Amino acid sequence: MADVEQDAAVPDAAGNGSDAVNGSAGRFVSSPEGTALAYGSLLLMALLPIFFGALRSVCCSKSKSASDMPETITSRDAARFPIIASCTLFGLYLFFKIFSQEYINLLLSMYFFVLGILALSHTMSPFMCRVFPANWPNKQYQLLFTQGSGDGKEEIVNYEFDTKDLICLAISSVVGVWYVLKKHWIANNLFGLAFALNGVELLHLNNVSTGCILLGGLFVYDVFWVFGTNVMVTVAKSFEAPIKLVFPQDLLEKGLDANNFAMLGLGDIVIPGIFIALLLRFDVSLKKNTRTYFYTSFLAYIFGLGLTIFVMHTFKHAQPALLYLVPACVGFPVVLALFKGELTEMFRYEESSPEEASLKEEVTESDKDK
Repeated sequence: MADVEQDAAVPDAAGNGSDAVNGSAGRFVSSPEGTALAYGSLLLMALLPIFFGALRSVCCSKSKSASDMPETITSRDAARFPIIASCTLFGLYLFFKIFSQEYINLLLSMYFFVLGILALSHTMSPFMCRVFPANWPNKQYQLLFTQGSGDGKEEIVNYEFDTKDLICLAISSVVGVWYVLKKHWIANNLFGLAFALNGVELLHLNNVSTGCILLGGLFVYDVFWVFGTNVMVTVAKSFEAPIKLVFPQDLLEKGLDANNFAMLGLGDIVIPGIFIALLLRFDVSLKKNTRTYFYTSFLAYIFGLGLTIFVMHTFKHAQPALLYLVPACVGFPVVLALFKGELTEMFRYEESSPEEASLKEEVTESDKDK
């Protein structure tokens, strides 16, 4: 889901949610130092949500809180995803061809303004718990919407939060206003990192086979839309939303006002990231007090993204990052499992959806009572 490009004219750092590294604005030729800083920073920013999102996904899988409940992706969902993504991408392409780009991006800005505030608040919450003074009054609140009355009353929304959550929301709102008014690249990155971390934390693959189906399908999707058509590039240049990480290649020359951006689409972080997070939870399930598969896939991601950038610089041509990330992130752990004799165990590992897990707990408790 990525298109790797250098020194391309992309005003305002606009990008597609599944596109990767790009240059922007004009014909500015970045210095070797500026280019190295930009791509090194993007690589570091990509690793942060994968690493911490994977760690948080372990806790999330055990949580019973409605706000932290993960969304489980099944093999059926994985098989459909590349088709849905293709339809969405082509639909956006037609929209930008038919309707005014200005109005579409205005609607998208408002939509991602709300989503970004919520995502950044959720990301900040654990850190706020650590820095919040112990003697500060932390009041509890509940937002409850119901439908009907009496015995037929049904809960539609039941959200519990506290003072710390309100502080996170206030800080996130300031970032949101900054992004909407200025479209500054730092505000964009704060929202982008929050989206990526939440995606890795809350989107769970139910097993390794599903992960292979999803990554394999998106591998084909990425290669087709990048090499076969101009659709992805057109949407990338038109789409203004915090669904990519950006870093200026001319930062050393222009400071924070720099505008020649390298980009990494969130799809190239979240899609491999949820597979890496699954392997961490598999490591935990083995109860061997090691994280072998997690670290192997994490290093494979670094290798794959580094290789993407290297090939792009060597051939001076846009590259789909998943072309390199998918074989690395899937191949390295599978070879390791084959070497350790745990390949069958890896592919038999299964995660239940929250509803199924809850049902199993009820059945277990019922059996104990009998």
